[in-house]
Amino acid sequence: MAQPNSTSTTSPSRLQLPTQPQQTTQSFRPLEYWKPPKAVHHIRKASSRIFSPKKEAHTIEIHDPEKQDLELQEREREAEEFFQSKGMSFATIGEMNGRRKTFANEQVMSYDRADTLSQPWWNVRSWGKKAWAIFTGVVVVILIIVIAVAVVVSRNNRYPTYSTQNYSLSETFSGESFFSDNFDYFTGYDPTSGHVHYVPAEQASSLNLTYTTATSAILRVDTSVSNSSVPNASTGRFSVRVTSKKQYGLNTLFVFDVKHSPIGCGTWPALWLTDPSNWPENGEIDVMEAVNVVDNSFNQMTLHTSSGCTMKGVKRKETGKVIGSSCVNTTDANAGCGVNAGTDTTFGDTFNSNGGGVLALELRSAGIRMWQFARDVVPSNVWSSPDPNSWGTATADFPNTECNIENHFRNQSIVANIDLCGDWAGAQKVYGENCPGTCVDYVSNNNTAFKNAYWEFGNFSVFSVS
Repeated sequence: MAQPNSTSTTSPSRLQLPTQPQQTTQSFRPLEYWKPPKAVHHIRKASSRIFSPKKEAHTIEIHDPEKQDLELQEREREAEEFFQSKGMSFATIGEMNGRRKTFANEQVMSYDRADTLSQPWWNVRSWGKKAWAIFTGVVVVILIIVIAVAVVVSRNNRYPTYSTQNYSLSETFSGESFFSDNFDYFTGYDPTSGHVHYVPAEQASSLNLTYTTATSAILRVDTSVSNSSVPNASTGRFSVRVTSKKQYGLNTLFVFDVKHSPIGCGTWPALWLTDPSNWPENGEIDVMEAVNVVDNSFNQMTLHTSSGCTMKGVKRKETGKVIGSSCVNTTDANAGCGVNAGTDTTFGDTFNSNGGGVLALELRSAGIRMWQFARDVVPSNVWSSPDPNSWGTATADFPNTECNIENHFRNQSIVANIDLCGDWAGAQKVYGENCPGTCVDYVSNNNTAFKNAYWEFGNFSVFSVS
């Protein structure tokens, strides 16, 4: 391309703007242009490096720090003069580098946040150490909870196998020899602080406190002695407590035919089993028990033991209502682990008017089970070939889950008695619920109030495993 006419061929200063070519008389040629001096091109190149971080990163490589500093200072000076001539602000290379680093850091942080948020939580490859630590902790906690729940559920669901056992009749208490052949008479004051005198067999017979017929055996409280008679009842009313001569162990089934239960304020009747010489070490099983019954009441079935026997948190299969979980005699004032028979007609007037009922007790290493049957629903096989597993759910169930039955129940004797007042029935809080005055005064002065205070038994049958 042809050069325009000019009177000077000297290049303008690097810090000056390029000038327009002088006007000539020659005709205008639009395809020609003015070529800027090399110095101006050099300034543009330097400025482009200043304002282009990416290019700067690729074009400037620092090998000799001192030399590079001198070059940068020279370029900064030239660039500053150029920009000031244009009325523009100027930033040094150091300032630009600082801005560039800040911008780069912001971009990295923004990228990290965007990258983290863009990753789904289930993408474990994106997890850091903290995330893995949290995950591991959560897994450990979940495992501990699962194991603890499994142990508790497994423990609560433990239940013994009451496999069917073949029972055969070993003895029967019945008829006119019911007492004389099978029982000894306990004599003296009551061990549970009752307001009674337990009399021996001869005195019981003379006072008509125990007697039999061909089909029944009666055990009752004296109604002849008053507080003013001689002897009187000021130190206790005459009553009876009999204990079987024979003792029984595991794999025994007892069936009791009870026709009448004792009624009256101050009364504490019980049909139970224990080892009188080793209580509570060898245990106690209450089959029928109630206090101060004036009309109808619940029959209470209870165990009393030494330490190490509980029904708390234990799976049980029973129709009765639990009223105590600790069987140990030193807890809850020796209340025992009791179960009431489910209805308030299982002891007292209604029970008696319906002809009583039949109670069964199975004593075995798997547990202790008791049933109470109303007279009209007694299983047909109770007296001949009894099978407790065919009788339905027990009224009270005491499995061996948290109580070693074999260790806690040995040498059991059958006991029947009628106590008066004492630690339970005589406690004013208990006595005062249904009865007037104090228990001792009432028992001492109201001999005629005990006409219905008697047991009537049909027969007792004892079965053992063949």
